[in-house]
Amino acid sequence: MNAVRRLKQIHSIADFRERARRTLPRMVFDYVDGGSGTESTLRENMAAFERIRLVSAAPVDVSRRSLAITLFGREFPLPLIVAPLGLASSFWAKGELALARGAARHGIPWVLSNNASVMLDEAMAAGEGPKWFQLYVPPNREATKTWARLAREAGFEALQITVDTAVPSRRLRDMRHGFAMPFAWTPAKLFDVATHPDWTRRMRPYGIPRPQLMFHVPWGPEGAPLEMRARLSPALDWDLIRWFRDEWTAPLMVKGLSDPRQAEAALDAGVDAIVVSNHGGRQLDGAVATIDILPEFVAEVGGKLPILIDSGFRTGTDVVKALALGATAVQVGRAAAYAVATAGEEGVAHALSILRAEIDATMALCGVTKINDLNARLVRRRGGEP
Repeated sequence: MNAVRRLKQIHSIADFRERARRTLPRMVFDYVDGGSGTESTLRENMAAFERIRLVSAAPVDVSRRSLAITLFGREFPLPLIVAPLGLASSFWAKGELALARGAARHGIPWVLSNNASVMLDEAMAAGEGPKWFQLYVPPNREATKTWARLAREAGFEALQITVDTAVPSRRLRDMRHGFAMPFAWTPAKLFDVATHPDWTRRMRPYGIPRPQLMFHVPWGPEGAPLEMRARLSPALDWDLIRWFRDEWTAPLMVKGLSDPRQAEAALDAGVDAIVVSNHGGRQLDGAVATIDILPEFVAEVGGKLPILIDSGFRTGTDVVKALALGATAVQVGRAAAYAVATAGEEGVAHALSILRAEIDATMALCGVTKINDLNARLVRRRGGEP
């Protein structure tokens, strides 16, 4: 069945996940779907949403509704951002470009991962929507400065520095499959690919995806190791963020905060927003769910900075809960990954349409007509406590 025709049967992000599970080779799906260690953070992210319930303020006239938000002085039609997805071209040929175009059709930001298979100029040419860049800080300040210059010259409007990857995590699904980029072929992997002909047919004209962008900027002397673990700086701290503030004059965000006590340091460093994130459960096993810790960040920030959030968001109701608890916008990662794996750009656009419809319906049923009217009075923890 044609991938676009298949979208008529997809009505939720859960449907997209199931379709991606069938479409992708097992090693690729597990890379998208899996977490670190025992995957307890992955499960906790999902369970935390179930503990939060909504209180409807009906009856209210909700005949006119708006989902628009303002961020960095610009209005966006939805409180959503397509999060950075590493190795997206392993889900769909040139997957990064499909993500950019799908986001552009809804007028929302898309964040290009530093660990991508397309170059900056190619990414910037994909669609007319706002584009941000995400950076894994390398262990070399000259390389970091080069990344800032290249992103600025390419025209990216904002930058997210990821801070929760000081060392690579132990992702057991990937270890069991021997998942790595570029692919190292074994008989088992070849059989895995052969039994997923849709994916193989799409990939064949483009060849095996490779993380070209990550290795575009040399970080050390000639002969320095190429693997990703060698490209992550374990020395990343707030001094480096402050140094980076001087190198980047457009909106600067720190992605990967899960300790509200870091909010004061973020303010002191002069960043323009923070992204509360546990990397979707892919880094620290046993971490707190982001939706649970969000109210503490809101209290610490005191309205001085926008707060973005990701990790575990699968429905528009999840998004509304975060907005009610004080988030400015929500970044969606796996939801976009499952969608692009299913039908490329059309899949991403359809997934965002689903989330938009779910957000709109949830707000209306809560008796709310615009995003700014969402607040903690609409939320209860399971058991009745606020």
